[in-house]
Formats: sequence, structure tokens, C-alpha cells
Amino acid sequence: MDLMEYRAQTLFDKYGLRCNLGTVVSDLEELEEKKDQLVYPAVIKAQVRTGGRGKAGGIKFAENYGEAAAAAKAILGMDIKGHTVRKLMISGKKEITREFYLSVMLDRGTKCPVFIFSPEGGMDIEKLAKEQPEKIFRAVVDPMLGAQAYTANYFASKAGLDKAQTKDLASVLLKLYRLFTEYNCLLCEINPLAIVADGGLVAIDGKVSVDDSALVKLPDIAAPESGEKPDPLVEEAAGFNFLYIPCDPTGDVAVVSNGSGMIMSCIDHIAKHGMTVRASLDLGGGATSDRIKEAVRIILADRKIRYLFINIFGGITRCSEVALGIKKAIEEYGIKSPIIVRFEGTNKEIALETIKPLENVIYADGLISGVNELCALEKGGDRS
Repeated sequence: MDLMEYRAQTLFDKYGLRCNLGTVVSDLEELEEKKDQLVYPAVIKAQVRTGGRGKAGGIKFAENYGEAAAAAKAILGMDIKGHTVRKLMISGKKEITREFYLSVMLDRGTKCPVFIFSPEGGMDIEKLAKEQPEKIFRAVVDPMLGAQAYTANYFASKAGLDKAQTKDLASVLLKLYRLFTEYNCLLCEINPLAIVADGGLVAIDGKVSVDDSALVKLPDIAAPESGEKPDPLVEEAAGFNFLYIPCDPTGDVAVVSNGSGMIMSCIDHIAKHGMTVRASLDLGGGATSDRIKEAVRIILADRKIRYLFINIFGGITRCSEVALGIKKAIEEYGIKSPIIVRFEGTNKEIALETIKPLENVIYADGLISGVNELCALEKGGDRS
């Protein structure tokens, strides 16, 4: 679960990180009630679980209460990448002299936590990694030892920090790692980590992503945001023991598979070909044809999805059951969207015979060929 910025800042504060936690409001009446808490000049920031707030107009500045109220009125209710703004955080604007990027995340390659640092903060880290990879530095953490202060020395040498700033960076690094481990995080990110007027380091903005499986033991962050409604498709899928995962609201492709690793692999390959996945659904194991039928219905309930890619490795989940479920969904729900399927494993031959007469189902003999079929559909239009 991605936390909203104000919750991330609250956790930073809890762990002794110097941060920019501000006043949180949900409407103009609450802003009026809390106006004496505001510090000017102020920055008014939309609280949503997505990036791109600045480009969307979700971050504004104010020199006085009148400007703050006008900014709040403009931002509240705004749609940012499919997320409605229902909360604002209003913080004092800091005088910044330098900006850095610092994060700790799980690295699947080393199977260890890894710190990532860049002297170029305040930027899109993925864009920076693509355009200037030499400005990004990594340090793998031995989980048996935990974070060590000497990692800060390495990062500081790359940024030209003085002795006091290096000591400050070491403190930030160790506290961020404690938060990362104690809250079962997948990512703790500070961007930017800034040197302010007094020479200290401040977490100006941050992102914290927590493993959903750990939320049961984290009641302080597991509670839903006020006014936030659960995604009905997520809830409906959960009723069938499926995991529905909203991805990018700008996408028009959906992925269904029986395993999170296969789903991520599909999403990566689709993205490499310039397309975007809007949603995915993990079937888990042992799905019957009737459950598959409902999975297809649920994933295509979002009318902005134009193409469906179903990638199955048959074991407990038999390919024949998946194929029969697809057939039932098409016949019972009148589905016309192009469906690309890839089968490997148990009862593959039976599955291929089942889908053969289905006009809007395209068989692909592998992941790459399946993505190529998606590209062909995207360029040439629907085949249905």
C-alpha cells in the first residue's frame, strides 16, 4: 500500500527524521478552523496516491491566507491520474540550497535491501536513471548487519558534503532504514532530501510503500483514508479469492495470470513495447472454469480496457479450465474485446481446441509473441 505524503511525513517525524510535516485539511471549513497553524510562505499539496501532482496543478504556493484558501479551493476535488483530491497538506515553504535523492527498497536481484542515492534530487528518478545513470549510486545492505553509517560516507563523497553534513546524512540513513524494516516497507523514499538555510537536511517530500501482507499488524496506517472508497473491482475480485491490481489509469491493456511474477513479467514486456497496463488480476491456484468466467468479467468491467492478455502456466490451474472459462465469459456476457491467450502446461491441447472457434480470442505461443500480438492490435485496431 502506498501511503499518502502526509502519512509518510508522520512516519518520518516518528522516527526522528527532520521533515516538512504540515497541516492536513479536507475542506475549506477545516482550513478556516486551522488557519492559525499555517506558516507563510506556504506550499499547498494535493494528497493522492500517485505522482505527477505538480504537472497536474496539484501543488501551489501562497504568501497569505487568502492565497492559501484560493489554492485549496482550486485543488480540492481535482482529478490527478484518476485519483480525486480529498485532502491537502499545507507546509511552510523551505529555503533550499541543495537537493538530493535518497531511498531504501527491496532489490530482487540481490534479495537484500538497497540504498539508492543521487546528488540530483527533486527529479524523476527513473528519468534520471535513463538519461544520467552515472549520477545514481547504490549500496546493498546486508540484512544480518543492517544499515551502517559508512554508507553515508560513500554517498557524501559523491555529493561533496562536508563533515557535518555527512554526519547528518548518516543519521537520516539509519533512521530511514529503521522505518523501512519495522514497518515492513517495500520502499521508503525521500525526494528531495534538502539542505536548508541552517545547513541541516530536511525530508521535503517522501513516499512510503508498505507490504500489504503486513498491514494486519500496522493498525496506525492500515485504516482507510476518510472519504476514500474502496475500489469496487478490488472488493469483488477478493470475493472470488482473486487479487485485482489497478496499475496505470492511462493504460488500455489488462493482464490476467496465475502468479504475481508472471504478471510483473507481462507488465514489463508490455511497457517495453510502449503500451501501458491499466489493471491486472492474479488468479492464484486451482481456479475453475466458473471462477475464470467471473475473472474475465471483472477485469473487463472497466470499459477503458481495450485488450486483455491472459498468460497461464498450467499446473494446479489447468489450461483447459481457463479456456472453458473464457468461452463461458464470451458466451454469457457478450464480450467482444480482443483476448490474447498463452497456455503452457496441464491440458494445453484441450485448451487450444476449446478456444479455436472463438473469433475474438488470439492464441500466442509465448510471452513475447503475445506482446507482439498486442502491438499489432494497437497499431491496426481491434480484430473483433
